[in-house]
Amino acid sequence: MSPATPGFQRDSTALRVKQELLRRILSGELAPGARLVELKLAGEFRTSQGPVREALCELEGMELVTTAPYRGTRVRQVTVKDVREAYQVRAYLEELAGKVAAGLLQGDLQPFEKAAQDVLGAAKRNDIRGYTRHDIRFHRLIVAASDNRILLRTWDSLALEVHVQIRLLRDKIDLVAAQQDHWRILEALRKGNGATAGRLLRTHILNSQPAPTAP
Repeated sequence: MSPATPGFQRDSTALRVKQELLRRILSGELAPGARLVELKLAGEFRTSQGPVREALCELEGMELVTTAPYRGTRVRQVTVKDVREAYQVRAYLEELAGKVAAGLLQGDLQPFEKAAQDVLGAAKRNDIRGYTRHDIRFHRLIVAASDNRILLRTWDSLALEVHVQIRLLRDKIDLVAAQQDHWRILEALRKGNGATAGRLLRTHILNSQPAPTAP
């Protein structure tokens, strides 16, 4: 299929729409509960409703939006319970990723070090958006380094909860202190010590989860 064919154009347009809506959702620009209207989005992106519908279906599959009769498609509401459960799952996913990735990286940590430096820079500026973006990139790099497609896909499905939690904590967290764990994790990965890297990742994530609410 050549780039000029309608199928290719439709696929690329759907991807462009999905990526932009994903950015807006994860940044908080589209708040939980915000309605996503196909016709309006098609006009904004200057396309037909087909690619928009495909993009919304993919976002629904990622559990970032929900569709209900008479209510349409909306950004999914995230509760404290959702975030706590997501962080518990994420902690053990990253523990496994750290254990596996340490044996595969062979000391090649340049992208990870760059991400950690970016996290530190954002923390020093108290830039919560930058911190969120670079922190998630740091952790995703480790999960991707495990070379486990299903593990990465499962981790990606928790993205909304992760972004929401960091935004909730923005006035309650010492960003510079929070990022210090990254350097201990990097040292364990550099030494190929998967057990330590996994344990540090699990502890780091569990320490970041929301506190249980009072009954």
